[in-house]
Amino acid sequence: MKFGIFYELQLPRPWGPNAERDLYQNALAQLELADRLGYDYAWEVEHHFLEEYSHSPAPEVFLAAASQRTKNIRLGHGIIQLTTNHPARVAERVACLDLVSNGRVEFGIGEGASVTELEPFGREMPDKRAVWEDAVRCILPMMRDQGWEYDGPYFKFPLRNVLPKPLQRPHPPLWVACSQLETIEMCGRRGMGALGFQFLSAEAAHAWVHAYYNSFVKRRDLLCDHATNPNIAIVTYFMCAETDEEARRRADGVTFFQFCLRYYGQAAGRARAEPNTVSLWEEYEKWKAANRENVDRALRGGLIGSPETIRRKLRKFEGSNIDQVILLNQAGNNTHQHICESLELFATEVMPEFKAREPEHQEWKRKVLAREIDLEEIDTQPYRDRYGRNSVQLTQAAAE
Repeated sequence: MKFGIFYELQLPRPWGPNAERDLYQNALAQLELADRLGYDYAWEVEHHFLEEYSHSPAPEVFLAAASQRTKNIRLGHGIIQLTTNHPARVAERVACLDLVSNGRVEFGIGEGASVTELEPFGREMPDKRAVWEDAVRCILPMMRDQGWEYDGPYFKFPLRNVLPKPLQRPHPPLWVACSQLETIEMCGRRGMGALGFQFLSAEAAHAWVHAYYNSFVKRRDLLCDHATNPNIAIVTYFMCAETDEEARRRADGVTFFQFCLRYYGQAAGRARAEPNTVSLWEEYEKWKAANRENVDRALRGGLIGSPETIRRKLRKFEGSNIDQVILLNQAGNNTHQHICESLELFATEVMPEFKAREPEHQEWKRKVLAREIDLEEIDTQPYRDRYGRNSVQLTQAAAE
């Protein structure tokens, strides 16, 4: 396995005068630490107008700053919203980031999650998949060494040479956010990496990995001519401490994150409240006081615990052949100190064992892609529940 870290840049109320500055500076320090510790990826979301939940509307700025403080860690857009950005501006910004980072960009793309985000940009929820597909066809040829013009249903672009070009040719690796688990199979067909969620069982992970690679190998249908990226990654809640009890105590932000997903996910069009009308943190505190059993259950999930507990959980999933595990512990009011200590303890006590077996996984993948291994076609229907009533629990906002 490879390992990444994930950032929504959450900021619960109340907000002090320096709260957003401290949020950004602490996150950059955490990325710098993760780079020194040998983590492989850092992923940053794009969201707009989502108070408390995500204060990250310009990931290219954050990642550019991170690029100058790090040397090796891959810098992932997880994701750029193709529905709220012009294709040429996306191509320009990704290329610039790739140049200043010396070719470390991962190009994650998605549709946007809610009417709150889409409507100010003139987009509607029913159209977002079609807009995304049109944007993909428009953007990727812009990164080649030539001029490009495009006439699609949502985007028109006259003949221009979009500059600069990315260092990674023909473009940085492509990933897609998977807010619905069925999108994992679509990512395989489109030849793009899948950014998914935590699976509550090894059986669910096994089924979706098979669905992804079977679609990639047997049913590939690219939207346009582009370099493929066969990879499947999952985001999981994370906090590592010396004991399970201490890890759960430090991971309170995880349940805030989960509360926010459910709070908005059940609203029509995933609409957010009007500005300054709801304190999510106060709503969460009331919910937490009334739902202690659900809180305790949530804190026993994900990769939350001692090094030995986390190691045991990871071993269960290793056989599913997931390519990357992305660790989420910047959530709610989780402290900068605890996040750094968690990253260090995991990197020292857990990560080396799984990274050491990465060559074995790459050989398995080589054989799958070469059709030397024929994966079983597994019915994924039992593993499609978005909120965990069967086998899958939503854990990633960026995947929206």
